[in-house]
Amino acid sequence: MESKSPYFSPKKTRNFVKQSGLKATLLQKAIQAREVTPEPVASTSVNEKASVPSVPQIKIEPLDDPPEKKPRAPRRKPIKVESSPDRRQGDDPQVDVVVHKSPRKRTPIKEEWVEGWEPVNWRPMLENIRRMRLERPAPVDSMGCDQFRDDVTVPPKTRRFHTLVSLMLSSQTKDQANFECMQRLRKHGLTPEQMVATDVERLEKLIHPVSFYKNKAKFIRQTSALLLSTYDGDIPDTIEGLMKLPGVGAKMAHLCMGAAWNIVTGIGVDTHVHRISNWLGWVPRETRTPEETRLLLERWLPFELWEEVNHLLVGFGQTICTSTYPRCNECGNAEICPARGKHGIRRTPIKKEIKQEELEF
Repeated sequence: MESKSPYFSPKKTRNFVKQSGLKATLLQKAIQAREVTPEPVASTSVNEKASVPSVPQIKIEPLDDPPEKKPRAPRRKPIKVESSPDRRQGDDPQVDVVVHKSPRKRTPIKEEWVEGWEPVNWRPMLENIRRMRLERPAPVDSMGCDQFRDDVTVPPKTRRFHTLVSLMLSSQTKDQANFECMQRLRKHGLTPEQMVATDVERLEKLIHPVSFYKNKAKFIRQTSALLLSTYDGDIPDTIEGLMKLPGVGAKMAHLCMGAAWNIVTGIGVDTHVHRISNWLGWVPRETRTPEETRLLLERWLPFELWEEVNHLLVGFGQTICTSTYPRCNECGNAEICPARGKHGIRRTPIKKEIKQEELEF
């Protein structure tokens, strides 16, 4: 059945009519073009020569072959060092050993230290920090690592071991969490013998809230075994001996020497001391690591302040000069601090009372 609608009948659509008419027109023009015969071209006589423009001839000479380039040898700058007498051949003193520099090894930048340099207004800043620390207690005052050296209920050797373990747990951990872990460990039995007898899984559960508790549990057991085999269960009394223990760095070693042995060997620089020293301008240039800050602080700070400055700046960083949004409006050094307002300003009031839970030993 044929549809009568123009939309279903291609023969009756407008497009079909247009296309068919166009095809017919093109076909008719093609037929007319074939019927047209070309006019004969008048032939020229033999004597008549067509004027053809002369083409200049170009002589092409072969090019010489380019000279061969010699490959360049890679440039290496050797460093000549004097050879030892054993490596010299005969009596020839000109035989040297050539050592090439490694491209990845960076030479340290030697910075000239100006003798007599000290920060501007550092003494008024220190007095203001002392006053603010007396007015506002900090967690480090009641839950710091040095609280265990005054416990007369345990022998001195055990007290020193408690101080060392507390410092090992304090890395990147708040004082509240560290203090609670120490109470659980002391209730479990915090001696080198007990730590070696305790398996790693049990020790991890005891110190779980602290950061990196899995690594710290292994370090405590390894350190306890080393103390029993080398130091008769006591801790080393030198910086070199403490830094050889697993998980003990320069900051822990200096703090442990002061808290456990009452010997000041250096400034304990943690994240608070490192940050505040840069903000107050107590270093001649911006430092990147706490160890770099410690070396620069010890060059100008009087020796009698080395032990005090750690306790002052840690508590000051916990209460007022915090890492994010410090309380510059409530700081006594606001007028002379070079970093005021550069890290945001917190406007909430300070909690003057810190609640401490009573935990059993």
